[in-house]
Amino acid sequence: MLLFLSVPQPRPPGARTRAGAARVARWRWLRLQQLRRLRGLLRVLRGRPEAGTRRRGRMALCGQAAGAASLPSELIVHIFSFLPAPDRLRASASCSHWRECLFYPALWPQLRICLRVSPAEQPRLEFLMRKCGWFVRELHVEFAAENYLSGGGPGDGGGADTGTGGEEVEALQLSARWLEVLRTYLELVLCVLVSIRNNRNLQKFSLFGDISVLQQQGSLSNTYLSKVDPDGKKIKQIQQLFEEILSNSRQLKWLSCGFMLEIVTPTSLSSLSNAVASTMEHLSLLDNNIPGNSTLITAVELERFVNLHSLALDFCDFTAEMARVLTDSNHVPLQRLSLLVHSVSIMHKSLDNMPNDEHWKALSRKSTNLRVYIMAFDIKSEDMLKILKPSIPLERIHFDSYITCVSGAIVDLISRQYDKFLTHFILMNDVIDTSGFPDLSDNRNEDPLVLLAWRCTKLSLLAIHGYTVWAHNLIAIARLRGSDLKVLEVTEESIDFDQGELADQDVDPVHNLIEQVCTVLSPVSTYHADFICTSVV
Repeated sequence: MLLFLSVPQPRPPGARTRAGAARVARWRWLRLQQLRRLRGLLRVLRGRPEAGTRRRGRMALCGQAAGAASLPSELIVHIFSFLPAPDRLRASASCSHWRECLFYPALWPQLRICLRVSPAEQPRLEFLMRKCGWFVRELHVEFAAENYLSGGGPGDGGGADTGTGGEEVEALQLSARWLEVLRTYLELVLCVLVSIRNNRNLQKFSLFGDISVLQQQGSLSNTYLSKVDPDGKKIKQIQQLFEEILSNSRQLKWLSCGFMLEIVTPTSLSSLSNAVASTMEHLSLLDNNIPGNSTLITAVELERFVNLHSLALDFCDFTAEMARVLTDSNHVPLQRLSLLVHSVSIMHKSLDNMPNDEHWKALSRKSTNLRVYIMAFDIKSEDMLKILKPSIPLERIHFDSYITCVSGAIVDLISRQYDKFLTHFILMNDVIDTSGFPDLSDNRNEDPLVLLAWRCTKLSLLAIHGYTVWAHNLIAIARLRGSDLKVLEVTEESIDFDQGELADQDVDPVHNLIEQVCTVLSPVSTYHADFICTSVV
């Protein structure tokens, strides 16, 4: 309803004179214009919706004038900056303007991608790298293979008659599934490298491939790769793109490449400029598929990397000369050294050039906070005795075996030599037959694992799979380390019980063992995540 009030109009000044009459006429003309504007406004107001729909009309008017689509791009980017990546993607579906703001460089300074090697991943990866590859500052890509090991299912072309062909023939047969996955793997690697080839802002670059890509029951082979890329064009293209990325980089501080199908060559690091090499803080080059005696980095090349804080190499590539270079005064103290020991590398390369105990002492004096991490694949006991020098500041060691098992003497040596440093001990034995796990305590008065827990006062993680562990020894380990042992992980198949223990228990012995160990590790709670007993499916 409209209400009009009549207000007496003031008499214009000077209306009695001729000049005043002119001013009155001018004043009346202005008033007439104001009335006409008022009539137009009244016509608009009379055409408004009724009271029931007035609220919706006002909301529609506000949506057109100041809705989400009309927000400035800077404000939308600021809103996105508070959201995690999944929520950003959902919010960008509201309108095209928000989608344009989704891939603003400030929103994606780092990108972590874990890829299943599947053709379905390729279009998604191409879209993401096309949007972010040219500006991302930290890129971490991990390729997680599925069903890489031979065999496959029936109908994939990989089924073999083990009775007639034997194991050797079956291992050499190429399944159609395997070839397709490996072909997709190369395409995904090319997609990543092509998208960042001109990125000069890249600061951290990490590529990690699945070690089983060229692994067949523990031994590496180029058979599948030669079938997928017979003339080597794709591998050569990948290597050239990798060198181009290194040569174009201006701010690279972190470079990590592991198990990437010969993506790194002995000449790759020469593509880095001296300015970039002198500021590099982390360098990881792990590829035990390099043929012959070739090494990915030499001691002469290492002299350029004066600012390294962490280094990861194949153990056979880390020579005594490299240890001497790292002790030079122009190099900053090294904080972490990760070494991969693989039976294939030892087979083709010699251990004669490895650092001796004096080299390790000099390196420890130079880098007082240095800690070493060793990962060993199928290493014989006699080779491990040569590798494990007493002066190595060994903090973590990981054994993973397919054929050669770790002996109790090696575990005992580790517990005696590295009792002041060792924090992580992982023992894995990936055998197919679970009926006969090796027992480290055979012919010994004390179990080597119990002695390890007693001597290594800083031990915080102990994981065992594929080795026999007696239940009473697990309880002893838990009592020795107490709450300082953060993780005790043992597969259920590895646990064995004395016959007397089984006779005295009416409940499930594994359940009772878990309860006892968890009570020792965490007295406050009966069940605690410190002790993990898992089953192998």
